[in-house]
Amino acid sequence: MMMSQTNWITIKTTNKPYQLDLLKGKLLEHNIPSVIVNKIDSSYLQFGEAQLKVKATDKEKALIIINTTNE
Repeated sequence: MMMSQTNWITIKTTNKPYQLDLLKGKLLEHNIPSVIVNKIDSSYLQFGEAQLKVKATDKEKALIIINTTNE
């Protein structure tokens, strides 16, 4: 079975992936699917970053949710 192609966009980038886990949970509470792409080097943890991605169609709602969460 082939998955339909969806445009995923990055809405938050950090070098602290645990922060993205918290935001992902908050988005899930609002029925917004998200994924975390961890590009942090496993040998040298100071290199790279992790990204929180959502579907392009959920971008506006997701940004509102994460911005009010950070206040």
